[in-house]
Amino acid sequence: MKWFVGGLLALSLGLGGVASAQTATPLVVEAALDREVVTPLLDAFRDAHPEIALDFRDRSTLEVDDLVASADPPPDVVISSAMPWQMARVNEGRARRLDSAEVRDWPAWAKWRNEVFGFTFEPIVMAYRLDLSRRMLPPTTHADLHTLLTTEREALSGRVTSYSPLGSGVGYTLFQQDARYTPRFWDLVAGMGGVEAQLENSTRAMLEGLSDGRYWLGYNLLGSYAMVWAQDHPEVIVQVPQDYALVLMRMAFVHRDAPHPAAAETFVDFLLSHAGQRVLAGETPLFSVRPDVIGPYTAQRLRDQVGERLYPIPLNASLLAFVDPQRRDAFLARWRREFTPDD
Repeated sequence: MKWFVGGLLALSLGLGGVASAQTATPLVVEAALDREVVTPLLDAFRDAHPEIALDFRDRSTLEVDDLVASADPPPDVVISSAMPWQMARVNEGRARRLDSAEVRDWPAWAKWRNEVFGFTFEPIVMAYRLDLSRRMLPPTTHADLHTLLTTEREALSGRVTSYSPLGSGVGYTLFQQDARYTPRFWDLVAGMGGVEAQLENSTRAMLEGLSDGRYWLGYNLLGSYAMVWAQDHPEVIVQVPQDYALVLMRMAFVHRDAPHPAAAETFVDFLLSHAGQRVLAGETPLFSVRPDVIGPYTAQRLRDQVGERLYPIPLNASLLAFVDPQRRDAFLARWRREFTPDD
């Protein structure tokens, strides 16, 4: 695996007393979470709870958000990286308040009202093709990226990619957070527009474009997906920005009207448990939150490497401002102006 920090860097059911496929309790999880990345966690849950028939459905952030209100029956558990949308749904009263030992012990900064829980700690990264370094110095900071966008405009034309803030909830969230932390954010947006950056709705689409050579440089990718991709695609290099790195959390809640609430609470408890977090830390690049687990992918290990330059997106009521219609419309209107200025 190649990733750099600070420049370095089916339910399997048996016989004889074990639940059968016909008697197992159904559990529907609607998630904006790539199945390929989360499979070790899902397998561990199935092994621990063969009495539950887990139906994990991987969708986009906006699809998941729509299903919270429109699905009939609703999902049992909702998971998404579009943090403001998750908070808004919980604020509408769509989540069931939980009261288990795992919930009570969960860090206060990673939950809200014991209704929604951040269970991963994922850095936001840049990525580039290895052969980019033979043409220009790869960026390690946001300032480096802006410099490349302005000085290598012709070479990078059409070869830079990032999220679409219009088509992706997580993309919108990340750009909103960028605007908080860098005074030159709109210069960066204008720079991406100047090279006719290609906007995608998923990190996978960006990574596929990097691997097949359509893109040379990607900005604001989910580090969890990028790190898994880089393991099998040596042409892609992942860079955690040195000046500051955003961190998002996958937020999970049990739907207020979950058809199978007991199974849903069992699943969320597993996400927060030492066993579940140990799988995240050791077998996925989703990064665990709990401080009492050890592995290559833990929040503490990331903090040790990035230090004060690590900026987690706060899981609190401030997220609600980002889905305020007037604020969202104003942000996107300026985005369009800066990204596609009049000639």
